[in-house]
Amino acid sequence: MSKRSMRPNHNYKKTKLACYLGFVTQAISANFLPLLFLTMHRSYGLSYADLALIPLAFFLTQLVVDLLCAKFVDRIGYRICIVISQILSGVGLLGLAFIPDLSPHPFFGILACVITYAIGSGLLEVLGSPIIEACPFEDKAGMMSLLHSFYCWGCVGTILGSTVFFLLFGTENWRILACIWAVVPLYNIYNFATCPIEPIVREGESMTIANLLKTKLFWLFIVLMVCAGASEISMSQWASAFAESSLGVNKAVGDLLGPCGFAVLMGLSRVWYAKYGERVELTGFMIASGALCLGSYLLAALAKWPVMGLVGCMLCGFSVGIMWPGSLSISSARLQKGGTAMFALLALSGDLGGAVGPAIVGYVSNRAGENIRAGILAGIFFPILLALTAWFVRRAATTKRS
Repeated sequence: MSKRSMRPNHNYKKTKLACYLGFVTQAISANFLPLLFLTMHRSYGLSYADLALIPLAFFLTQLVVDLLCAKFVDRIGYRICIVISQILSGVGLLGLAFIPDLSPHPFFGILACVITYAIGSGLLEVLGSPIIEACPFEDKAGMMSLLHSFYCWGCVGTILGSTVFFLLFGTENWRILACIWAVVPLYNIYNFATCPIEPIVREGESMTIANLLKTKLFWLFIVLMVCAGASEISMSQWASAFAESSLGVNKAVGDLLGPCGFAVLMGLSRVWYAKYGERVELTGFMIASGALCLGSYLLAALAKWPVMGLVGCMLCGFSVGIMWPGSLSISSARLQKGGTAMFALLALSGDLGGAVGPAIVGYVSNRAGENIRAGILAGIFFPILLALTAWFVRRAATTKRS
């Protein structure tokens, strides 16, 4: 996109605010209900296998939305789709407070709400990154990393806010908190309705889905995103239940040091890269992150002392910080005409990893007699594959330059 197409008088700070709050909304959608896994287990009688289906439904729904976005978003328009994303996110979160108790079986009511806000989350995931990428910012990779850091701060806010609420008012009042969290996306409808939004690629210049799938390098980016999603979400979705049941700490401590510590270090990793990333070769950093992620999974699963298991959870957050935004930045830089279809297929791949990873953890945990340590150990395949794929991407770039 040429600089002439940009409008310097536009207030792109408002666009950033809208996207930041959109990623905070996505964090609320992805992380609020997992904090209640054991509460649902006890109050509704849901099995660990049932609980594993909740993140699976969330990310599979996002996966379907990602696929549809690749074909239809450019026809419908970015603004309409991104506003709809916030409406559905707000409605889904509000529904959690009422629909499960009104349903013949609470589990199906929960799934209905999860699917509703997952559609909104999927739309935001596909559109948020290219909206920022299209804005006239100089450091694209750094801005992408900073944008995705707000998902982390949203996780921290969700976990801290929920923990304080539960301590003050009791876990049994979680329905009130669901209504409170719904305010964020409902407010953000106005921001997306009024902020400037630029096209990511000029009309008619974007690569088609067929062209992308014929590009060998694009398949490496697909694998990167699958592994990034699985490495991140497997630990973050199960960190609360893992800390409480396997490490023997109470829920407040488990939530603060498990998923909250995970999110803080993931956010710090992304903010660090946003500030200093220009000094670091991105694919090399991804390889190192994969190795560190492998070590953190092993530490969390095999540690004999609870404190070391929690350190493993938190360290995993730092290791996965660059994986998702880094994969997007590498893809955008190497395939500059990828357009909406590329971002949609990459988001689809990340969500595929986010669906499969936690489901594997839950399935293995269930088969091992509800031993979540065994499930966490099963997740080490993904960081290993990510590091290997990043090495191939780096090698391909080196070969092309030579």
